[in-house]
Amino acid sequence: MKILRNASLVFSAGAAGAVANSFFLWQAGERGIADLFGVAIHPALSLSWLYPRIVWGGLLGLLLLIPVGRWSALLRGIFWSLVPSAASLLYFLPYQQGKGFLGQDLGTLTPLYVIAANAIWGAAAGLWMRFAGSSGVKAPSEG
Repeated sequence: MKILRNASLVFSAGAAGAVANSFFLWQAGERGIADLFGVAIHPALSLSWLYPRIVWGGLLGLLLLIPVGRWSALLRGIFWSLVPSAASLLYFLPYQQGKGFLGQDLGTLTPLYVIAANAIWGAAAGLWMRFAGSSGVKAPSEG
């Protein structure tokens, strides 16, 4: 039962992180924050955009089961956020979307923007784990 409880925890944490990441990306586009950094990422908020992001965020949350030293859930989340960042920058943006190496066609600072946005995923997922763990369910390697 413990493995099922932990898998449920990290999946829901990853999904919550995806909601936070998606909200950030949408609002940054809406409010011109992306433009301030010269990054052409302006997603429209729609279910067809949001749904797969939440599912993939939940699946990526399974990475949080992998222990990284004695790091807190927050730091593990931020560390593991490098995986979707690498996938976006090295595969999805250049090959699936044709946006150039590291997504450079979207702007020079795109790599840093993507890493920061995914760090929001990781931080939110880590915080979700922390709060869920404090209500009786322990995050992996935290108890």
